[in-house]
Amino acid sequence: MADDILVKEGYMYGEWRKAVNAAARAGAGSIHDDATGKKVGMRGGVVAGTVHHDIFPPLMLEVFGKRWFEQGSISLFYLYALLAGEELRGVVQIPPPHAQNVQVQVRLEGKDGHKIAEGTASVGKPKEKSHLQAMEITSAGKEERRILKAFDVGMDMVQNEAIITKKEVEANLPLFEDTIPWYSDDSPWGGSLVPNSWIYRFAHMPRNIVQGVGFFGANEIQFVNGPIKADVPYVCKGKIIAVGVTKRTEYFWHDSQINEKGSNKLVATIRHMNRFMKQGSPLYPEIPAGT
Repeated sequence: MADDILVKEGYMYGEWRKAVNAAARAGAGSIHDDATGKKVGMRGGVVAGTVHHDIFPPLMLEVFGKRWFEQGSISLFYLYALLAGEELRGVVQIPPPHAQNVQVQVRLEGKDGHKIAEGTASVGKPKEKSHLQAMEITSAGKEERRILKAFDVGMDMVQNEAIITKKEVEANLPLFEDTIPWYSDDSPWGGSLVPNSWIYRFAHMPRNIVQGVGFFGANEIQFVNGPIKADVPYVCKGKIIAVGVTKRTEYFWHDSQINEKGSNKLVATIRHMNRFMKQGSPLYPEIPAGT
């Protein structure tokens, strides 16, 4: 076990890591930009929730071993947005010894006491549904929506063919909140792996103009025939499964599949939630932007 991992009262605690705003240079209009973040009611330019996925692979290796990269999952609902440099750590419930098909509770916690995210992780084929699969996901009628009025349940995501290279990953290692050796060294499956935070890059939303500042509300990765490797081409396609409204946001959920391009083998699935702030959107003039 790594020296910086703590086991206490049935849970494994990772080392404190600093949040990395990998998209800080996205500029005006991005919630990762400091001025834009403040205008839509955030404390500043916030860190994308998917970036925090990199906290978990070192813990998954300790809890489940390398099988997690083949048939494991991580399912997170984000609760609190961090700024660059704020500290967080992953917490994983320890499963029963020798469990082959099991799901456990996980969370991300901030050093200041905030719960950053909550959810589940699994390996194999547990009986329970994952955290996001078990959630009740509802839609709202078009008359209730302004930002996402053009979106519909059943709409196709943009099919995307992409390859993430080992060279790209190695050049960006400082932007991952935690790493494992297999991001730069050969893995047991041959070749290096794509970090969890980059797996969502394979999914592209529909080409509709959205007049609102977006951010990620939840994300799940389920490896079916993993892992996802660098320098291997993949095809990602999916559909929108819900479009809805909350007091402060509009949102849509999509389910997507990642297939290996050459063999068409299903490698992983994604469930993801995109939110868009009402505050600051020209479509909600009655909600003024912050300063």
